[in-house]
Formats: sequence, C-alpha cells, structure tokens
Amino acid sequence: MDRRSFTKMVSLLAAGAYLPAVQVHAKTYLTIDQARKLLWGSEPMEQVPVTLSKDQIKAIKKASKVRVRNDKLQVWKTESGGWFIVDQVIGKHENIDLAFAYDAEGKVMGFEILTYRETYGYEVANPKWKAQFNGLDYKEHLKLDKQIKNISGATLSCRHITDGINRLSHTWEQVLRHL
Repeated sequence: MDRRSFTKMVSLLAAGAYLPAVQVHAKTYLTIDQARKLLWGSEPMEQVPVTLSKDQIKAIKKASKVRVRNDKLQVWKTESGGWFIVDQVIGKHENIDLAFAYDAEGKVMGFEILTYRETYGYEVANPKWKAQFNGLDYKEHLKLDKQIKNISGATLSCRHITDGINRLSHTWEQVLRHL
C-alpha cells in the first residue's frame, strides 16, 4: 500500500467510514396516555409527585432485592385508590419503558410495554406472558423460572421486568400505600 492510499484509509477510518453499520431497533408500542387508557379506561386519576428518601430507597432495595435506580417516581393515583406507574428497567443493554397498574391493595392489575429498544427479546410484549403477573403483590418474591415463566431468547428482559415488578410492588408497600 502506498503512502497516499494509507493516509486516505486512515482518514476514512477516523471519519467512521469503515465502521460496520449498526442496526438500531426500537419499537414504541404505546404512549403514556394510551397505556393509561388501556390499563385504567376512563377512570379519573391525578399525578402525585413522589421523591423517595434515602431510607425509603434502602428499605425498598432490602425488601425487593433490586437496586432503586431513580428516586423520582412517575405515578398517578386513581379515584378508586389504584396506581398507574411509569418506570424503566434495563433489558440486556437498553432501557425498556413500562407502564404498570396496581389496585388499591397493591396487586398487579397489568402492565404494558411503552418502548422496547433491544434487538431481540420483544416476546415479553406477549399478552399471555404479561398476564402471569396479574394478581401478584409484594407478599411473594417473584423469581424467573419459579413463579414466572422464562422466554428463550428474552431471558434478561424477562428477568429485569420481573425484578422491576418486585421493586415496584415493594415501592407500593413501603411508600404509595401510605399516600
């Protein structure tokens, strides 16, 4: 390779021309409003500002065995005492945006995936898989492959959604039920 060709190649590499194309997959299934209507219908609700204290974060982490990544919660309380929560969990590499419905007793009524950014594992959006969480609460620590069935090829997304539900169930028990 002559000097001129080498210099041109180095310049192109520096500019990113020789980097392989990376395909980014992200699918937005629902907006927050669409998820709210799907999970709660037309039930009136009011957004409640919630910032967790260090003690609350510590108690939630201890009870759920899951790290609390954000001290500010996006929550709405319904007139019937239920809760609508928007949260994120990590999939394998990227965040998964989720919306959850909890009844006044802290039981999962359902959840919806808002945005899924991973290249695979999207099977967690399957209604049958999501339905296995309905009626569960903080009293039982959920584990993948025990109470919750795994999906081959989506193991980390399944595990992290399960962990997220454990964390939010304990957040309801430690904080939201007292509001």
